Amino acid sequence: MDSPVASLLWRSLRVHQVFGANTEVGKTVCTNLLCKLAKKLWRDEHVSFLKPVSTGPLNEADDYHIRRFAAGVAHKTLFQYDIPASPHIAAPASGKPVPLDNDILLQCRAYAAERAARGKGWLFLETAGGVHSPSPSGSTQGSMYIPLRAPAVLVGDSRLGGISQTIAAFESLHIRGYDVEAVLLFRDTKYQNYLFLMDYFDKHHGIPVTSIPEPPARADDADKDAEAMAAYYGGEECEAAAAQVLALLDRRHAERIDSMESLATQAHQHIWYPFTQQACLKPEDIITLDSAHGDYFQTLARPSTSTEPDTAVLRSSFDGSASWWTQGLGHANPRLTLAAAYAAGRYGHVMFAGCIHKPAMALASSLLDAMGNPRLTRVFYSDNGSTGTEVAVKMGLRAARMRYGWDAHQKLGIVGLKGGYHGDTIGAMDMAEPCAFNEKTEWYEGKGYWFDYPTVLCRDGNWSIVVNDKLGEVMTGGRTYGSLGDIFDVQAREGRGEHHQYEEYIAQTLAALQRKGLKFGSVIIEPIVVGAGGMELVDPLFQRALVHTVRKSPHLFTSSASPPPKDARDWSGLPIIFDEVFTGLYRLGRFTSSSYLGVHPDISVHAKLLTGGLLPLCATLSSEHIFHVFGGQDKSDALLHGHSYTAHPVGCQVALESVRQLQSMEKSGAWDWAKSQGWQKAEEEEEAGHANDSLVWASWPLDFVERLSRQTHRIAGVWALGSVLAIHVRDDTIAGYKSNAAQHLRDAVAQGRSGGAGGPWNVHCRVLGNVLYVMTSQTTTRETVQQIVRLVEESLT
Repeated sequence: MDSPVASLLWRSLRVHQVFGANTEVGKTVCTNLLCKLAKKLWRDEHVSFLKPVSTGPLNEADDYHIRRFAAGVAHKTLFQYDIPASPHIAAPASGKPVPLDNDILLQCRAYAAERAARGKGWLFLETAGGVHSPSPSGSTQGSMYIPLRAPAVLVGDSRLGGISQTIAAFESLHIRGYDVEAVLLFRDTKYQNYLFLMDYFDKHHGIPVTSIPEPPARADDADKDAEAMAAYYGGEECEAAAAQVLALLDRRHAERIDSMESLATQAHQHIWYPFTQQACLKPEDIITLDSAHGDYFQTLARPSTSTEPDTAVLRSSFDGSASWWTQGLGHANPRLTLAAAYAAGRYGHVMFAGCIHKPAMALASSLLDAMGNPRLTRVFYSDNGSTGTEVAVKMGLRAARMRYGWDAHQKLGIVGLKGGYHGDTIGAMDMAEPCAFNEKTEWYEGKGYWFDYPTVLCRDGNWSIVVNDKLGEVMTGGRTYGSLGDIFDVQAREGRGEHHQYEEYIAQTLAALQRKGLKFGSVIIEPIVVGAGGMELVDPLFQRALVHTVRKSPHLFTSSASPPPKDARDWSGLPIIFDEVFTGLYRLGRFTSSSYLGVHPDISVHAKLLTGGLLPLCATLSSEHIFHVFGGQDKSDALLHGHSYTAHPVGCQVALESVRQLQSMEKSGAWDWAKSQGWQKAEEEEEAGHANDSLVWASWPLDFVERLSRQTHRIAGVWALGSVLAIHVRDDTIAGYKSNAAQHLRDAVAQGRSGGAGGPWNVHCRVLGNVLYVMTSQTTTRETVQQIVRLVEESLT
């Protein structure tokens, strides 16, 4: 199986991609001129020309032109179609198999790697038609070639309307992350587009525009035509212009590598990293990112990772943390990029208090509809998950205080789970129990009670409910189930009475806390998975029992009679807050992780995947009953919380596009391949079209998860759900965040593989103490998962 495509960057080989602003603008003439003069000026180096896709007769093909007028330049066409039409028409009409985009990219890189192995040189990769001319598969070239990340030369249009075409082509490349190093175009005396474009690109982008004389008109006599073109290419003006462009490309190539190789040292001197003990950080530990696309970073390769004569500067690194749990639709997703550009161009940022704009309203409506929660009617926007949970608790505490008549200065806590962590701002930290994250934070004052809970693990091939020692003192020990789906079938388990001991334990604990005089204003939990607290998969029946017990037991939170709920949508006992910042929006396979529990929260918080990983935004959803608590006439009765960038249009527009894409993928069956990897029994698959809350699946094959779990000498347990894989490495000396047990496995997968057709690659992931977790995105392919599966298993041998 081929490896992912690493970008085209070597120290010795300068690779440049030539795009045209349109068809028939002179791409081949300009490329030939660059090839010819590079061969003349760099006599001791090899010069190459690559045409990935070509259409039309062979005697008119671009590499035929190179062969004829650029002696000594190596040339190759990967896919040639005789039909003179767009590749998306010519390829299927040829009767040959239509290559996938990745097939073309892999062959481009393989050819570049072969040329790089020959030593110093140049490679010019010429595209077909304009920037958005289709590839054989139908995607546009501007999007297809992004993973190669080759610096671009844009051949402008010198014809009538060419100014607009050239600027539009540049902006299409620029918005997709291409570095356009130079613009070349013919010096047309009639329209003189080059004069305007020289001024425009210099003033707005600092990019040089070089004009060259127009080639002679094509002669009817082939020999005379060849003589005229040979004379044209050898002309002083053409050579001087090409020499100017080549000198720039040569200099920029060296500057790019020098800049990347110095970034880590500069960062070590000036950057303060999050969650990093920098006293232990060395410059060589810092990973330099050149770009990202799809599931992969392009990272600076360590010299020791390859023994090739000329090592690749970059390698592909699978983004195994989904960029800290945010990335879901692939890095540099063109649709998200365009959504951001549209909103930036239409609004920029506009203040939100007392105002509304379409992206914010459309996103609010979309979220409320998709949640399927009859309680939720309001959306409060903020900037990230940490502040979003603070907003949620402000809502919940006020609601509880007002209903129970507590004094405004009454100290209130929250009810949560051990290890639960809801953000790094001071208020959010106070919702967490004392732990490594806050033990040395001067203003920390944990306010609440945090329950022990049973967890789910696959151990030695068996799916089990695990009860820790402390919880085991008051609760029956864990048990084994036939499948993860059986554990998540909470209604069937309730039918067997499995919830009774949970509810009894929860009620007795809350009663004991009440006798101590403690008061609580909200319940806040991460549904299904406790994330930062150690990637613990919580028994869903326990969380369901917690919600049910709180809601039917208002007497456990106040000593006096309290008004009953106004209706079925009103909260009871305490407001229930679900922190779905990590677990929501399909991270665990469903739009909302609350659906696994079969209960509706009064407040829920959503971020991270909300914008597909492009930029920060958070939405805190609330019930109408919570909202009305803040409806007094005094301004101080309002929810006095906000951010300068509240509901910024760019974030809302991107989030709207992200949510739509995710919902469309679910509807179209985009994840059916993952669901078929052993997670669902035949009878469950038949019920997939019906309501069945026990259906679970993961991107990771079930047999792989169970194989890992059988390595009991090294692995304490494994679980997978949705896009997440969590490997709990055995550590008999220290538990939790301070453990280093998982670092060896992390380092092993970070070594990766030296290559293949796509180049070197590895997996970049993070650990939480003794837990190594790896996440796919919602667009990750089966083939990519299989590659990572093999790498993980090899790393454990």
